[in-house]
Amino acid sequence: MFRTALRNVLAHKARLLMTVLAVVLGVAFVSGTLVFTDTLSKALSSQSAKGYEGVAVSVTSYGPTRGENGQKEGEAGLSQQTLDKVKALGGVDSVSGRVSGFAGVGDEKGELIGSGWSNKGSNYAPVKDGKDPRYAFTEGTGPVKADQIALDKATAGTGRYKVGDKVRVATNGPVKEYTLSGVFTTEDGAVSAGGSLVLFDTAVAQELYLKPGFYQELSVAAKAGTSPDQLLGEIKPLLDAEHTKAQTGAALAAEQAKDVERGMSNMNQMLLAFAGIALFVGIFLIYNTFTMLVTQRTKELALLRAVGANRGQVMRSVLTEALVVGVFSAVVGLAAGTGLAVAMRSAIEAFGAKLPAGDLVIAPATVVAAVVIGVLVTTLAALLPAWRTGRIAPVAAMGSAHLPATAKSLAVRNVLGSLTSLSGIGLVLLGVNQGGDTGRLILAAGAFFMLVGLIVVLPLLSKPVIGVVRPALQKLFGIPGKLAAQNAVRNPRRTAVTAASLAIGLTLVTTLSVLGITLGQAIDRMSTDKLKADYKVSMAAEGMSLDKSVVDALAKAPGIKAVSPQADGYFKVGESYRSASGVNPAAIGQMLNIETLGGSLDSLAKGEVAVAESTAKKQNLSVGSTLQVQYDDGEKGALKVGAVYKDLEGLLSPYVLDNKILGAHTEDQYIREVYVNTAGGASKAAQQRVVDALGKNPAMKVATQQDVRNEMGGMINTMLNIMYGLLGMALIISVLGVVNTLAMSVFERTREIGMLRAIGLDRGRVKNMIRLEAVVISLFGAVLGVAIGVFLAWAVGTTIAKGIPNYALVLPWERIGIFLLLAGVVGVLAAMWPARSAARLNMLTAIKTE
Repeated sequence: MFRTALRNVLAHKARLLMTVLAVVLGVAFVSGTLVFTDTLSKALSSQSAKGYEGVAVSVTSYGPTRGENGQKEGEAGLSQQTLDKVKALGGVDSVSGRVSGFAGVGDEKGELIGSGWSNKGSNYAPVKDGKDPRYAFTEGTGPVKADQIALDKATAGTGRYKVGDKVRVATNGPVKEYTLSGVFTTEDGAVSAGGSLVLFDTAVAQELYLKPGFYQELSVAAKAGTSPDQLLGEIKPLLDAEHTKAQTGAALAAEQAKDVERGMSNMNQMLLAFAGIALFVGIFLIYNTFTMLVTQRTKELALLRAVGANRGQVMRSVLTEALVVGVFSAVVGLAAGTGLAVAMRSAIEAFGAKLPAGDLVIAPATVVAAVVIGVLVTTLAALLPAWRTGRIAPVAAMGSAHLPATAKSLAVRNVLGSLTSLSGIGLVLLGVNQGGDTGRLILAAGAFFMLVGLIVVLPLLSKPVIGVVRPALQKLFGIPGKLAAQNAVRNPRRTAVTAASLAIGLTLVTTLSVLGITLGQAIDRMSTDKLKADYKVSMAAEGMSLDKSVVDALAKAPGIKAVSPQADGYFKVGESYRSASGVNPAAIGQMLNIETLGGSLDSLAKGEVAVAESTAKKQNLSVGSTLQVQYDDGEKGALKVGAVYKDLEGLLSPYVLDNKILGAHTEDQYIREVYVNTAGGASKAAQQRVVDALGKNPAMKVATQQDVRNEMGGMINTMLNIMYGLLGMALIISVLGVVNTLAMSVFERTREIGMLRAIGLDRGRVKNMIRLEAVVISLFGAVLGVAIGVFLAWAVGTTIAKGIPNYALVLPWERIGIFLLLAGVVGVLAAMWPARSAARLNMLTAIKTE
C-alpha cells in the first residue's frame, strides 16, 4: 500500500503541484518570519553587548519623580559629586558620565539627515587615556570646545562633511552652527536604525539635555582583579536607591537583549498571524484537492478493496500521499522562507533603515516548526477525504464514478452551519452592545464562529445565490453561460470550499479597508476641520518638545500675524493630577475651531480657565465656578471658569488657560506644537517666511493644513498597503484553489465535454463555459466576503466609536468595486489553463473516456 501511495503521488504530479505550492507559501511565510526575527534579534543583542564591552557597572538615573503631594522629588540626574564618589572607589578604573537627547543634522540643502525618531545627540566622555571607549575615530578627534561636534561616519558621509567644516545642528530650539572636530564609528543603536549621532562637549550636552553638572548614566570600568559584582556592591551604598538603578554591564546587556526580543515578538506575532491566515486558506485547497483525487480514483480504490485491502489500509494510503506532499512542501517551504528572510532584510534596508550585520540564524525550532506545520496542515486537510476513502465499498469498482453527496447527507451539515453562523452573529451583536475591550473579545469570538458557520453552510447558499445570476448569464452568453451556472452548482461542496478561501481573504481585506478609511476620515476631520491655523510647527522627531524660544522667534518675525503654542502642563484638582493646555489667549481662537457652550474664550486673557464639556459635567463646573488647583511646582491657586467648550480630544486638554500662567509653574514645559497665522493667509512665500523665522531648522516641520491631512491619510494608507501585501498570500492560495477546482472539474467532465463538442459546441464556447464557471465561483466567494467584511467593520467600528470624535462609518464603494472586479479577473486568469485543456480535448477520445 505504501508503494501504491508513492506511485499515486508521482502519477498525479500536475494535480498536486498547486497543493504543494499552497503549503509551501504558508510554510515559507512562517519560517521566513522566524528566521528574520531570530536573525535580527541576535544581531541587535550582539550589538547591544558590544556597546557595553568594558562596562563593569552601569548606573542609570530615573530623574525626579512625583511625591504623594504631587511635588517633584529627587535630583535631575546623577550629580558630579556622585560621579566623583564612584570614581574614588578602589576597584574603579574609570567612570564615564553620559547624557543624551535629540539632535538633528542638516544636509547641504538644509534637510534633516536620518529618520527623525532615531536622530540622537550625546556627550564625548574621554577617560584617563583621553579617549572615549564607546567611539572609534576614523578622522580627527572628539569635541573639546563648546563650538565643536563629532559625527558618526554614515551621517558625515551623507552630508558630505569633512573635519573642519561647519555643520548646522538643531535640538529642540534654534539651529546652531558647530565645527566638525572628528568622525567616528559606533555600535550605537540610533545609527544602526538609520539615524544619526552627534557628540557634543560634555558641558554643552548637559546644558542641552539635562542640567549643568548632571548625568543620566554612569559607565564604570573595573580594575584588573575586581569583579563586576564586587564593584556593584561597593557602588550601591553611594546612590539614592529610590531614584537610580545600578547593575552590571552584563546584566544590562542581557536586559536590553530581552527588550529587543519583546519588541521583535510583536512584529513576529503579526507576521505569524498572517501566515496562519494563509495556512488556514490553504487547508481548503488541500482538502478540495484530496477530495477530488479520491473521487476520481473511486474505481481504483474499490478494486484495492476487492482484492483484499481493508478500510484502514486504503485510508492510510491516502494519508501517506498527504504525508509525502507535506514533507516535501515543508522542506521546500523552509528553503523559500530562508530566502524570504533575506529578501525582507534587503527590502527594509532599501527604505533607508539600517540593520546591524549578523549571520543568518536558522534555529532548530524553526526547522521543527516548518516540518510540523507543513505535515500537520496537509495531513489534517486530507483526513476527512481519507476517512471517506475507507468507506468506499468494493462494489463501486463496477461503476465509473463515485456519486456526489446526497441532499440528505448535506442536511445535517446545513443545520449545523446555520446554527453556528447564527450563534456567531449573535456573539458579534453582543460584543457591539457590550463595547470596550470585553466587547471586542466577544466580537472576535463571534466573527470566528460566524466564518466557520459560513464555510459549513456555503453549499446551501451556492444554489440560490448562483441561481440569481443564471438568467443573466444565459441571456448574455447563451449556452456557455447556462452551462457555466449549472456546472458551478453541480457539486455544491466543491464550489463552497473553493469560494470559501476567497470569501475569507476578502472578508479580512474588506474589514481592514472599511475600518482604515473610516478611521482615516475621522482623524482627518478631527485634525483639519478643527484646525484653522495656516501652519503647524512641530519637531521632526515624533513626541519631541519644542523650545520656548520657538514661540518668541515666530512672534517677532515679519509677516506673521498671530502665534499660539499648544503647551502641555499639569495641575492637581482634588486628589488627582489633570492635564492642561497652555495657549496664547489672543490667538487661540484664530487657530482652532473651538465651539463654546458657555462663557467666552476672551476670559483666558483675564487669567481664567476654559473647561471641556465632559470634564465640566464630571466635576460639576459651569461658567463662574472656582477651581482650586495645585500647580506642578507645588504652589496653590484658584482659577475661575470663564468658558465651557465642546471637547477637542487630540487637540486640547480638558483644561485650557493662558500659557503665561501655566508656564510660570512648569519647569521644562512640553510644547508639542505651535500654530501660526501669516499675513495674507497660507502660501508658499508665507510658509518660507515661517521656515526662515525658525532659522531653516532641519529638525522642525512647518506643515500646512493639507500636509496634516496627507500625513494622517498617508499613515492609514501605508498601514492598509502593508496589510494588503500580507493578505495577498492568502488570496494567491485562493487563486490556486480555483485553478485546481477547474482543472479537476475538466478532468471529471472529459466525456461530457466531448459530447458537447460533438453536438456543436466549438472550442471558443467551451473556453467561455470554463471561464464563466470560474468567474461565477470567484464572484460568489467575493460577494460573501465583502458583505461579511462590511458587517464586521461596522461591528468593530461601533465598539471604538466612543473614543474617536466624528467617527462615522464610511463605505469605500470604489475599493469594494475594485475588489469585486479583481475577483472576476482572478476567475478569468485561473480558468486559462483549464479552459485551454478543455478546448484541446479530442472529442472522439473524450467520448470514449469512462
